[in-house]
Amino acid sequence: MTASLNGPAPNQRQQALLEADDVTVVDKSLLKRAVGAMALGNAMEWFDFGVYSYIAVTLGKVFFPSSSPSAQLIATFGTFAAAFLVRPIGGMVFGPLGDRIGRQRVLAMTMIMMAAGTFAIGLIPSYGTIGIFAPALLLLARLVQGFSTGGEYGGAATFIAEYSTDKRRGFMGSFLEFGTLAGYILGAGTVALLTATLSEDAMLSWGWRVPFMIAGPLGIVGLYIRMKLEETPAFKREAEAREALDKAAPKQSFGKMLLTQWKPLLLCVGLVLIFNVTDYMALSYLPSYLSATLHFDETHGLFLVLIVMVLMMPLTLAAGRLSDAIGRKPVMLAGCVGLLVLSIPALLLIQTGDTLPVFCGLMILGALLSCFTGVMPSALPALFPTTIRYGALAIGFNVSVSLFGGTTPLVTAWLVETTGNLMMPAYYLMGAAVIGIVSVVALAETAKQPLKGSPPAVATRAEAHALVRQAREAEEMDDGVYAPVATVSA
Repeated sequence: MTASLNGPAPNQRQQALLEADDVTVVDKSLLKRAVGAMALGNAMEWFDFGVYSYIAVTLGKVFFPSSSPSAQLIATFGTFAAAFLVRPIGGMVFGPLGDRIGRQRVLAMTMIMMAAGTFAIGLIPSYGTIGIFAPALLLLARLVQGFSTGGEYGGAATFIAEYSTDKRRGFMGSFLEFGTLAGYILGAGTVALLTATLSEDAMLSWGWRVPFMIAGPLGIVGLYIRMKLEETPAFKREAEAREALDKAAPKQSFGKMLLTQWKPLLLCVGLVLIFNVTDYMALSYLPSYLSATLHFDETHGLFLVLIVMVLMMPLTLAAGRLSDAIGRKPVMLAGCVGLLVLSIPALLLIQTGDTLPVFCGLMILGALLSCFTGVMPSALPALFPTTIRYGALAIGFNVSVSLFGGTTPLVTAWLVETTGNLMMPAYYLMGAAVIGIVSVVALAETAKQPLKGSPPAVATRAEAHALVRQAREAEEMDDGVYAPVATVSA
């Protein structure tokens, strides 16, 4: 049996009233474990992934020593962006696999690969030791990272969304990005500490390896936590229904099912574009922009970004909670409009080169980014039905990230270098904001509603019975006219 808040038209409806057993009552302890494991696991993943961007200037000197500082930065971010080319491939492999064998198993696989790829970077000899093989090996390790990350975000967001209650899915989902920020902070803090305590020669010789070497033990911890999780209630229901259906009818291919979801896929690409362009611009590119282009002290720049991310953590949770109260669309729309209006003022503050204005400019972008980090983990999984949620989200998410998000540092650095216009980052953000506004306006509101293809999810059995009573009362009042109440269909 599959539940939905949005049923067909009255003359098409053949539905039975909702029963208490059809409602998913979420186990609080399992929910906390699921959210904690995904947030912590995502923190491990994004520590690994984020360190690369924070140490980009040093990596440019280690792996591309014959180039100018700007060319080194472009080459380093080029290797960074290359990993995003394989992310859709990772999404195409891990996403459908997660819909077939389960979310938990696939998320354990992505953890292993990500940690291994990052740890390997710390072992690569420098260009001065093995020449051209050094950047080649760096590229290979980045491709492993990118492939594994292709299955990470979609799976983690799906996992939390399917474990959460309908009323608090926004708040619970925001912990995923809370974990991402924690990983970024740990990565940035590690690099900042090393930069502040080590000489430039020591940093170039061995210091840059330390953050990558940490990935090994972090990966083991994350893997252990994820292996202890149970599968989501929504996937269990779907697996049982699929098993019964497979005995009576031929199984429809993932590709055919995906073709029916082209509208949600387009919305997913647009939403992820504004989310990730802002994310990679504010947290990955601008620290290097400050040091390499504006010649702002690298250590001070890293510490300012670190403070911004710390302040973003409660803002992200607040945005998630607010989206449960007023809806996903108003919060995301506020972020888009804010970027359209405030990107130029924020960058002008950053360009002053003075500590306080630079911090204010970065904080403006960080606050606007929180409108997306707090809401996307709940808004994106709600676009797709349970049957293909992981796969569709992984593919849509990673196609958008590969084309627009991960290339943001490279394209922006190239635009600044080519045009000599230091305002290019602001213009780039404003263009993304326009696409974001169109996408959000076209989006259907999903706050407080069940996920597509899943029954209502509540916190207690009492809430389940109350929901049943409401459905029956609404049915009686309708007197044959359909109202959008929770119902189930065979």
